Amino acid sequence: MEKELELEPLNLPCDGKRPFVIAGPCSAETEEQVMTTAKQLAIKGCRMFRAGVWKPRTKPGGFEGHGEPALKWLAEVKKETGMQTCIEVATPQHVELAMKYGIDMLWVGARTSANPFAMQQLSDSLAGLDVPVFVKNPINPDLELWIGALERINQAGVKKLAAIHRGFSSFDKSMYRNAPMWQIPIELRRRIPDLPLICDPSHMGGKRELIAPLSQQALDLGFDGLMIESHCDPDKAWSDAKQQVTPEVCDYIVGLLVARESNSSAEGISLLRQQIDKIDNELMELFAKRMRICREIGEYKKANNIQVLQTSRYNEILDKRAVQGSLTGMSPDFVKSVFEHIHEESVRQQLEIVNR
Repeated sequence: MEKELELEPLNLPCDGKRPFVIAGPCSAETEEQVMTTAKQLAIKGCRMFRAGVWKPRTKPGGFEGHGEPALKWLAEVKKETGMQTCIEVATPQHVELAMKYGIDMLWVGARTSANPFAMQQLSDSLAGLDVPVFVKNPINPDLELWIGALERINQAGVKKLAAIHRGFSSFDKSMYRNAPMWQIPIELRRRIPDLPLICDPSHMGGKRELIAPLSQQALDLGFDGLMIESHCDPDKAWSDAKQQVTPEVCDYIVGLLVARESNSSAEGISLLRQQIDKIDNELMELFAKRMRICREIGEYKKANNIQVLQTSRYNEILDKRAVQGSLTGMSPDFVKSVFEHIHEESVRQQLEIVNR
């Protein structure tokens, strides 16, 4: 059974008309760049400013942040614009310095959330602090690891928590820098419904032209806010230039987003859901019937000493059903995934019979 998190409201700055947005550059490069970007965002109504102070790079040799000097710039941002400030922390020393310079909110990056040892050290350093903490999903698609990171911080006494979905790394090439895999944050929301969900479309897409559609998709799925990388001159950014937008473009994107109503109790939807429930019941009956036949095949294979896995038959099923799915408007990958799970259960039941 899932351990419940002890949560308190974040009280994030939001005007109620648009989603709350945390915006700012990938990296705090210079005092001028930080202040210029912050002032431009503040003019557009942004009330939460983010910037990378320590930058863990995939390979050594790149710009890895200014550290403590950049915190002084963020303190000045807060003083001059009134915006709340937010940075990434990965070590107890980062937390100590962030508190020294009055940083309002902290986030834990994907590389840190994937490491339980680092998460425990970080959590211990947060004990006794009244500061909101946002936890990005681990690099790999592991929901339990993500929840574990949240639980460690919560057990340290931090009750103002949120999760940031920035997508998951994949060996396969795709249009996204990090695959969205929306089903994982959706399951997180199902298991911890009171936990705010924030989408990071900049890291997810890796390209500025993908920020708008990914942001809209996140809102359509009930996300509570966005973290968007914004730079006063993104083409000259010292890190992740392709995924940053100017404050003006950031404001334009947010202004176009459509916030959906969360109320789903309307009569029209209820009637349609009744139809869905009826079809789901029929599907379960069909699955049960299919498995009964699979078990009969298992009995036949046992009696005639035939191996359970028939690769050619499996390939035939996947190919045929993928084509059928495409003709009916379904994604071939979705259909393939469904029948992979069906086949896995069929093989499991046949193995039980053959080895009985």
